[in-house]
Amino acid sequence: MSHYHAIVWIDHTEAHVMHISPDDVESSVVRPANPHRKLHHKRGMDKGGAVGSGRTPEDQEFYHEVVEALKGAQEILIVGPANAKLNLVKHIHSHDQQMTDKVIGVESIDHPSDAQLVAYARKYFKAADRMLP
Repeated sequence: MSHYHAIVWIDHTEAHVMHISPDDVESSVVRPANPHRKLHHKRGMDKGGAVGSGRTPEDQEFYHEVVEALKGAQEILIVGPANAKLNLVKHIHSHDQQMTDKVIGVESIDHPSDAQLVAYARKYFKAADRMLP
């Protein structure tokens, strides 16, 4: 079945991807290869003697898998409680530029149930579609 809209709820431990049509929902969950990876580490000196940033690099493979799960959607809404949603947008701009124009919104949402997420997406896309010419 063809789904025009997709929503992804993402944090650093998982992404819930839902392709939505008026009467159907296909959902999947994407998890990073190392879900217990710490995002912060002790600030210290690197091998060259410079003080580090205190942050480990983002898991680009995780974001790539999320993008793969979004393939086929023409309009994408990215939501989540923290910075992972913004990191996904940055990943799309850097690595999956053909998908950049498909992202129509980025919203902060805490931890909804799947049913709440679908209801939120349908309401959001209905409003967004009304604004199209």
